[in-house]
This record gives sequence, C-alpha cells and structure tokens, in this order.
Amino acid sequence: MSRLENTQLYDGIDFSIEPIPSDDFEQIRFTNCTFAELQGITFTDCIFDDCNLSNVSFTHCKLDNATFRNCKLTGINMAAAKDFGFMVNFDNCILDYAIFELKKFNKSSFSNCRIQGADFTQADLSKSKFYNCDFSDAVFANTNVGGVDFSTSKNFTIDPTLNNVKKAKFLAADLAGLLTRFDIIVK
Repeated sequence: MSRLENTQLYDGIDFSIEPIPSDDFEQIRFTNCTFAELQGITFTDCIFDDCNLSNVSFTHCKLDNATFRNCKLTGINMAAAKDFGFMVNFDNCILDYAIFELKKFNKSSFSNCRIQGADFTQADLSKSKFYNCDFSDAVFANTNVGGVDFSTSKNFTIDPTLNNVKKAKFLAADLAGLLTRFDIIVK
C-alpha cells in the first residue's frame, strides 16, 4: 500500500483565514493550501503539494517526515522547529531566505530547489541529499556539510576553514565556491 492511499486530503484551503483544524496531523496531504502561522503543530508523514508557506515560522512544530513538493517557502523559519524526529524533504521548492540555523537534518533531501540567501549557520547537513539546487548567497557558517554531494548543485560559497567539508563532493568546476575567502582567481 502506498503512502498516499491512507492519506486524508485538505485541498485549496487558505489557513491564513480559516483556523487550522488540529494541532496533530498524521498522513495528511495538503494541496494548494496557504499557511500564515504554524506554531506547536505536529506533522507526521504529511505531504504539502503546491502550497504557499512563505514567511511561516515553524515554532515548536514537529516535522517528522514532512514532504514539500512544488511549494513556495520563501523566508520560512525552521530554526525553532522541534529537533526530535526532524526530517523534511523538499522537491522543486523555492526556499529563498529560509532559516535552518542550528538544525540537524536527518536523512532530509533537497531536489531541484532554489535555496538562495538561505541561512544554514551551525546546521548539520551531513546526512542530507542535495540534487540540482541553487545556493546563491546561502550562508554556511560552522555548518557540517561533511559527506554531502554538491556535484549537481551550483552557486554555493562554502569556506572550508569555517565549515566541516570532510568527504563532501564537489565538481572541479565549482571549486571556486570553496576558495572565495582567499580572493584568488580560478580559471
């Protein structure tokens, strides 16, 4: 049985106007919904398709295997989400200016996402997967990217003297993104 067969559906609801009907969601699919405030809500095995969650703060939310597909998540703040069970997956999402500060990503994935200007300060991305992501102006400071494969992603600036990059994978053509601090020219 697939994950979606038992999933309840909320479609086209503007939760910035309508009250959120629960503080605990399990196997729920949200499609074309808009969210303004999420606080203290548990999302377990939930899917968000084509939703707008821009500028949402996930304060005290539990995100346990939450999947976001084709969602707009500009300016979200996941820094205050609960750490226990934290696992998120993003596919074809806009995550510009998202805040992931201090988060430990357990087997999370980012695929075909725009993550421009996002803040990964002191985050642990070592168990995450990234595929075809754009990291223009994203901040990596004291971030653990050890073992992460960045070979299909682009536009990152990661200072290896300030971040754990051990065993991370990069294309030779993208090495300039690791050397920016040194003000050298790579041709």
